[in-house]
This record gives sequence, C-alpha cells and structure tokens, in this order.
Amino acid sequence: MRRIFAAACMAACLNLCPTTVLAYGQSDETSVSEAFAVSGPDAYVYVSNAIGSSGKTEIHAFAAAPNGRLTAVPGSPFAADVGWMAVNGLYLFGSDWSGTFIKAYSIESDGALRYSASTNVVQPGNCDTPGALFLDHTGATLYNTDYLGNNCANTVYQSFAVEKPTGKLKLVNEAGAGINYTILSFIGNNKFAYESDCVKGNAVIDGYQRNSDGSLTELNNTPPWPTPPPNLGWCPYLAAADTTNHLAVPMYPSPGLGQEGPYQLATYTVDSNTGALTTSSTYKNMPTVTVGSVNYLQMAPSGRLLAVAGTSGLEIFHFNGAAPITIYTGALVKDQVDQMFWDNDNHLYAISQTAGKLYVFTITPTEHRQAPGSPYSIKGVVNIIVQPWPLPWK
Repeated sequence: MRRIFAAACMAACLNLCPTTVLAYGQSDETSVSEAFAVSGPDAYVYVSNAIGSSGKTEIHAFAAAPNGRLTAVPGSPFAADVGWMAVNGLYLFGSDWSGTFIKAYSIESDGALRYSASTNVVQPGNCDTPGALFLDHTGATLYNTDYLGNNCANTVYQSFAVEKPTGKLKLVNEAGAGINYTILSFIGNNKFAYESDCVKGNAVIDGYQRNSDGSLTELNNTPPWPTPPPNLGWCPYLAAADTTNHLAVPMYPSPGLGQEGPYQLATYTVDSNTGALTTSSTYKNMPTVTVGSVNYLQMAPSGRLLAVAGTSGLEIFHFNGAAPITIYTGALVKDQVDQMFWDNDNHLYAISQTAGKLYVFTITPTEHRQAPGSPYSIKGVVNIIVQPWPLPWK
C-alpha cells in the first residue's frame, strides 16, 4: 500500500490506442450488446486515468471477451474524479480526489457507469480521508483504508454498510490505529481478514473479525513467524487469502532495519473459529519472488494461483493450501506492475503506471498466455478494478 498509494497520485496525459480496444476485429461502432449478445462478457474492466495535468481523473470502461480481448463500453470514458475503486456487482465505489467523499456509480447492464451518490467519510473533529477501498465477500460492507483516521496521523479501517437502493454508505465503525495499514483479505468464511506490513522495523500480521453488522474487531493474537535465515527476522507486506482458510504473505529477511534478501512467500493456516494463525513455512521452503519489491498480491478465484506484482514485473505461483507455495511462470512482463485483479474465467488484468500499460493474461494452473490486443497503451493510468460477469446483484 505504501508504494501504490504514492504512485496513485501521479498525473499525466491520457492516450488510449484506438486499435487495441476492438473485440474480434469489429469496428468501433459495434456496441457491447452486439459483441456479446450470446453469452455476455467475461467481465467489465474499469481503469481510472489522470486527465493531463488537471489533477482530475476519469474512468475508462471495457468489456472483456472470453479470449480476454477488450472492447470499449458505450459512453466511456466516464466523468468520475476518483482513484481507488471497488465493485460489488451493483455499484462501483471510488475514493474522490477531494479527500472527502466516496462516490457510488451504478453499474448498468452494458457496463456503463451512472453517478448515484456521494458519502462524506470525514467524522467531526478528525482528518478522515477516502483511501484504498475493498469489500467483504457479500458486497454488503465497504471498507475504507483511512490513512489519517486516528488523531490525524494513524490508519483505521472504516466500515460502511451499503444502502442497496442508492449506493449511499452508512458508517458502522472504525477499527485499528496503526502507522500504515494495507488492504485486508477475507478468508472463505468471510469471518476473518488479514493484512501485513513493516514500518521502521515493526513487523506485523494483523487479523480482524468481521461481525454480523459488517463492523471489524481487531484480533488480540500474535501470529508465529516462519523460521528465518540465521540472525535475521522477517519484514512482511500484504496478504492474500484463498477460498478456504489459508493465507499467502510476502516477506523479506531483515536484521530489523534494512533488507537482507529478496521477498519470499509464506503460507499460513487460519483457525476458522478463532482466527488464530499457524505456519509450517521456513526460509528453506518459501519460494523467492523474482520481480523485485512486492507492490500487489492477488489470489485467483479458484484459490490455486497467486499473482505477485513487483517493481520489475509480474509472476504467478501455484498456491497449495497449507503446503508450500511453488514457482509457476517466472516473470511474465518486465515493466513495474502496480495493481491487478482476476475475473472468474482465468483472466488477469494488470496495470503499469510507469509504463502506461494495461496487460491482460489468460492463466490456468497448466498454461498461460497474453490475451489478444494486450498490452493496451494507457498514459496516466491510476487504478484498476474488475467486475466479473454476470453481475451478482442484478
């Protein structure tokens, strides 16, 4: 989060290559409804982009074909001055650049966006700000990583109940009070969620319980660490849960301050009743990340593949539950990759802010390839979110 959040503030001119957004060789007059009349798209892909040096953004929307090729959604780009985004099938939520609001946009049946509502996240007497957004598995609760939510200095997670008819948000609670938090990842039962970070040598893996009203309660436990290399400890960053009760956590060996080797990937098992973590990982059985410092982490919907984005590329690992993670692809690209999401049909969508590219891959446990038309040239790319089809709340 610390790297992505800083990068998300960049502004540059926008330039979409028109020849790379056409599905199956169609002309740009062909509508999405015509292109996917039989089975619908695999997903809608939304990319927020900086508009020149104006300090404002807009959202480009695409429909993804079964082979991963993208087609522009009618009306795209949409006027939406947001950065971080999250989707629940009914709405796209975005953190407004003003530092005050989370905006909700209704997702139409063809993937188009229509403004619906804004919610002020700033509580009286505080410095709350809209940051990285994520949802629980049901899409009923939206969580805001509020970087200044405690004494105008420390991070809290704001929990908001989503009002389905309008997209307005109702604050449920605020949890945590740390220096720097990352997005939480919920395990399969939707009851527990985890993140990890390392600030000034303070290494933590934090767990939270999701209560029946969507509120979060921080767990009071101290997770074990994998056996480290001699005379070293670990410095973690991010966490990703599979479909049951396992976590992947990237971490690098450290003497306390500084880095003494590349990132490696640990596996944890979550007690589904208490949220307690256990691990059999050691530095000897943890695979090494080969794409530099970790920027983002995403588990495939199957729970069998783990995507790792780094400062020098993107690679995929086999995720094996409680067993050690194993190497699969090696680096798929050489550009820095900042953020990525899967759909439900083996496609992975990844952005590079520095290169101004959107990559699309088809990846299964046994084969992987870049989708037709990928990469797409997008200058000023800020963030990405993917809404798998069909829309679950429609």
